[in-house]
Amino acid sequence: MQPKLAINIGRLKLKNPVMVASGTFGYAEEFKDFIDLKQLGAIVTKTITLAPRKGNPPPRTCEAPAGMLNSIGLENPGLDVFLEEKMGYLNNLGVPIIVSIASECGAEEFLILAKRLDRVKDVAAIELNISCPNIKGLRVKGKVIRENAERLISQDAKATYQLVKAVRRVTGKTLITKLSPNVTDISEIALAAEAAGSDCVALINTLIGMSVDTKTRRPKIAAVTAGLSGPAIRPVAVRMCWEVYQKIKIPIIGMGGIMDTSSALEFFIAGSSAISVGTANFINPRATIEIIGGIKEYLRKENIPDIKKLTGSIKL
Repeated sequence: MQPKLAINIGRLKLKNPVMVASGTFGYAEEFKDFIDLKQLGAIVTKTITLAPRKGNPPPRTCEAPAGMLNSIGLENPGLDVFLEEKMGYLNNLGVPIIVSIASECGAEEFLILAKRLDRVKDVAAIELNISCPNIKGLRVKGKVIRENAERLISQDAKATYQLVKAVRRVTGKTLITKLSPNVTDISEIALAAEAAGSDCVALINTLIGMSVDTKTRRPKIAAVTAGLSGPAIRPVAVRMCWEVYQKIKIPIIGMGGIMDTSSALEFFIAGSSAISVGTANFINPRATIEIIGGIKEYLRKENIPDIKKLTGSIKL
């Protein structure tokens, strides 16, 4: 038996449900000498803002127990350079390209980014990174939708709904909303994204963490706090995918500490339709390819004809 791995997310058709997480794979070219990029289900680009960003001051990463802390600060060349210098290479890969976008000044920037990317034929989908702490003072057409600049959009169901709805109006591309785990009830935020027209939710982004050098008594990260990723957060991510799966009808892209086939399978069984590999790319550049092969083998052994049958198949 040759199990089927193909899935659909909105208009997006994937030959398999394994993709790479934004910010962990650069713009794909960095990994061309390690894996056959054409084997991936999709590639999610490093998050793009309208203008170039230098990111946060170093040190920006440090190792943590069973994971890592990072506070890169959305370093990227800006939309114009991305389209001129990066999209050409990505276009030729024959793999669906999902462009991750964020705003550093307001919701209007999301709309400008989405409008421009909507006109780019080779962009298969847009990921709304509303779980990034660098977004401040959000407005839609002059209306304040998030007054507290310290909160993420994805920490507020109303703000999530209004932003996703506004972006949905300006693009026909498949829309993926990436959510933060740093909330009381992630299902509430997922429901808001669904109601606003998102085709899919991606969860989870990093947990907020901190590490201190006991010799200097200084934070190991210049920005003090940072995003925790890796196996340490996987149990939280799996739990949140399971909770959200019970509440929404749109697909879930599960992520958070996926290192191998076994950890990837946890997400499918808990309710994910697809998975995204992040921190593992730094440790084992071939992790995604190994996971694709491992999923095929698991489905054969378990006599499961289609990956869709595995989604939400948890036995309680």
